[in-house]
Parts: sequence; C-alpha cells; structure tokens
Amino acid sequence: MCYEHDISDTISHRDTLPPPSVLRHVVDVHCHPTDSEISVKSMDNLPITIVAMSTFQANQGLVRDLAIAFPDKVLPSFGYHPWSTHWIALAPYESKEDHYRRIFKDADEHQEAFQKLLVHLPEPVTLRTVLEDVRQNLMAFPSAMLGEVGIDRAFRVPYDYFSSPGELTPFTVPFEHQLAILEAQLDLAAELGRNVSMHSVKSQMATVELLNRMADKHGEHWMKISVDIHSCGLSPQTWLSIEKRHPNVFLSLSTIINSRSPNHRALIAACSSRRILVESDCYKIEDCVQRTWDMVLIVAEVKGWPVESSWEEVVDESQQGVVRHLENNWKEFVQGNHIGLSMISKRTARERQ
Repeated sequence: MCYEHDISDTISHRDTLPPPSVLRHVVDVHCHPTDSEISVKSMDNLPITIVAMSTFQANQGLVRDLAIAFPDKVLPSFGYHPWSTHWIALAPYESKEDHYRRIFKDADEHQEAFQKLLVHLPEPVTLRTVLEDVRQNLMAFPSAMLGEVGIDRAFRVPYDYFSSPGELTPFTVPFEHQLAILEAQLDLAAELGRNVSMHSVKSQMATVELLNRMADKHGEHWMKISVDIHSCGLSPQTWLSIEKRHPNVFLSLSTIINSRSPNHRALIAACSSRRILVESDCYKIEDCVQRTWDMVLIVAEVKGWPVESSWEEVVDESQQGVVRHLENNWKEFVQGNHIGLSMISKRTARERQ
C-alpha cells in the first residue's frame, strides 16, 4: 500500500523531476494502479513506463483492460498474491466453511472470530482454475509477467479485505499453503518463459531454498526467465548469496517499503550494479512517478552515479548516469536468457561496482 512517511533525504533533487526526455527511460517495475480509480488524463500524462500488478481474482481483468488501453505505457503482470492465497483450494472441499476450517487450523480456538470472518470470505476457487486464468492472461499478452506472487510469514488475515483501515483477525495463512500456490505459479512461468515479480516477507531462508529448488527443477528453462524480488527486504548477506548462485534474480526497491529501514542503503551498496531496479509499489497512478524517481535518486547517491538532467542518445560507458544504468538493467531483465552458473566467475569487475 502507498502511504505517507518520512524519507531520510540528503538529495538535492528530491522534489524536482527531470524532463520528459529522461523520464521516458524510467520504469516503475512494480505498482498497483488498478487498486484505485484511474483517470484517462492521469494515464495520458504519465511520462514513465509502469509494470502493473495483479493480486487476486477481481483485478486480473482490470490490469488486462489497463494494458489494452495503454499498451505503450503499461506492462501487465498476472498472478495471485500471498495475501489472497487462503481463497484458493488445493483439494476438493465440501463447503465454503469446510475449506476455510482446513486453512485456519486454529478456527475452533477462535470460533467467534472465525464466524465473523467467514461472512466476508469469498467462495474458494480451485488452484486449477487460478492457473488456467493466469495462463490465459499470459498467453494473451506475449510480454506480460507473472506477478505479484510470493510468500509472507508476517501477514495476518483481515476481517474485511476491502475496508480501510482493516481490522485484523488472529489467523494467518499456513506457509506451506502459500508455498504450494507460489510454486505452481512459478512452474507456469518457467513453462511459458515469463519473468516474475515476487513478494518475500520474513522468509529469507525459504526464499533461498525456493530459488535453489526452482533452478534445480527447471534447469535451462529457469535460466531463460528473470525474477525480481520486489521491495526487497533481504539482508545484504542473504542477497549476495542469491546473487552469486542465481544470475537471473534481480531486486527492486521502493521508498514506501524499504525506506522504513536503513538496511536498504546497505542492500543497494551490496547489490551488483547490473541487478538493481526501482519501483513505487503505489496504488495511485498519480504517485508512481515521484515515488519511483525518489528511489532513482537514492540509488544514484549510494552507487555514486550522476543523475541525468537531459538525455543524450550516445554516452561513454564511464559517463553513464543512474537512469541509463537502470534502463540497461531493465532491458537485461526483460531479455532473460541469462548466462549459466558456470559463467558467473567470469563476470567482469563492473559486476561489483
């Protein structure tokens, strides 16, 4: 979600956006514009490219419609977020209540809370239906990504998913349930050759193990796609172990999530110059540009890259600014087809800049 917060800021450019000639090379690699009302005017005025996420059944079609209406500005992503995975059934069930009692194994201990929650919960949908929905959407958009998908150990189920502010229940979605749904979606991404935007919260070792498992399971098909760990909250040490083992994994950062902790600057410093991307993670399209640009400036400061105030088509590699660095990273991400693990040791010194 997008909300106001303070950002530690030593960047003089903070409230000044560059000209459109620069912004057209900026990509917000993860946002949720269909979670709020979108005016045609705001989309017409949008100077950057956005990657719009789907999260549950109802907004898959909204993202699809946005991408059809603005194909030059919106790259769609289709998938089911871990916060909605309790709505998905892995096995046949007798009734709606039966399904949710299987998910929330402590329902009997919190009977009043469970009954209050049950009123707001939708009829479950089968994993088979979910995967078919994602498959159809991905097939309809040859460049579409899988996202937002992932795992989250911190999430507690709200009584009403759509109320704000939401009241939380005592229930969580079993991690094994989340993981089964995530792996099924990742299998589909590997099959179709689609890049991924992945959510990982309080799941560092599970994420490492998952990526290792996917690489072993899918081999070359896995190496053909790219995976972005969005609003990455991994420790620099964990990230470096992933970066070394998985040349197809990138990270992106947002001020909304990552600036809560000073760790994000250490993560930027540790991350390869070729694996970092930026995002807004906003649900209001009007906020995406400034929020993404804020993170561009933080990356520039930490990496010591100049900030472009105009755009030159040809620039010496040693003089490249932050926007060009990030644009090149995005192009590598989109292209996929990453080098094999046996080639990692041959990366040049630029990998560690």
